[in-house]
Amino acid sequence: MSIGFAFLLIFIIVAFIIAYRVNTSGSVYKYITKQVGFVYEKYAPYSFKMVRDKVKDLGQEYSTRQYIIQIATFAGGAAIISYLYFYNVIICIVYMALAVSVIPYLTYLRCKRLYSEFIFEQIQVYTTNTIMEFATTQSFVKSLEGVYDSGVLEDPVKEDVKIMIDLAYQNGTIEQSIEYMNNKYDYFIVKNMHQLFLQITNEGSRDAGESLDNMSNDIDMLVENVYRDRMDRAAFHKKFVQFGVVLYLMVMLVQLMVGNENYIKMLEDWKVLLLLHGIVVINTYFLLSGEKYYNEDVGAE
Repeated sequence: MSIGFAFLLIFIIVAFIIAYRVNTSGSVYKYITKQVGFVYEKYAPYSFKMVRDKVKDLGQEYSTRQYIIQIATFAGGAAIISYLYFYNVIICIVYMALAVSVIPYLTYLRCKRLYSEFIFEQIQVYTTNTIMEFATTQSFVKSLEGVYDSGVLEDPVKEDVKIMIDLAYQNGTIEQSIEYMNNKYDYFIVKNMHQLFLQITNEGSRDAGESLDNMSNDIDMLVENVYRDRMDRAAFHKKFVQFGVVLYLMVMLVQLMVGNENYIKMLEDWKVLLLLHGIVVINTYFLLSGEKYYNEDVGAE
């Protein structure tokens, strides 16, 4: 077992050196990302390109070093786990490649989560500041102009507020502006605030100040609940990943029970191999499903 595993480590080192030598720029990571980036630019959805660009603008994109560590961790982890399961270098290499191929999907989920968090924070800023501006201007359009000119918003929300202002002046009413924003950002706080402003604008309201204060308090409570949910998700995610890794290593318990030599003999049976592959695939699906849950619907109400 030790000889085979040593051979695998040597193979990884040699492969890395060859890749490094072939690449004239002197960076394996840049060479790989250049090739992946070419495919990404050609086939990735435009919406996700905007999401990725915004994550970069926010300074939350992984650095080169972080990506290298992630690739090494996934490849090394897959090598160790698959070798413990199958004691086969070829199978190890296949699982290493499959593990690394999952990284773009995890990057996609992470970028969506960060973008969702950013949008929710911008919506919070938009609603809170619009209410504050309205308390002074008593005009929804003037409130939007005040929020837009204040510089507290960032694109794409800032650009959408500008579109709302243009629609209001173009149509002489706020209905289309509100409809546009409601369709673009499906949040209860947005729809409820817009409904209140529409009612005040069309019908008037003597107790508008009290209604706006209540709306502002509701927004604060919602934001607190969302941030609490994020912390709970993060704590759950850490424990979930740890549990998933432990499930992979349960094969070591089986080997202790039956003995290493007996286990290796069992690997000659194709039914045992099929069962072990099934365990790896199911556990991997379990982990990816957990990652999907952790990174989706963040900031949703």
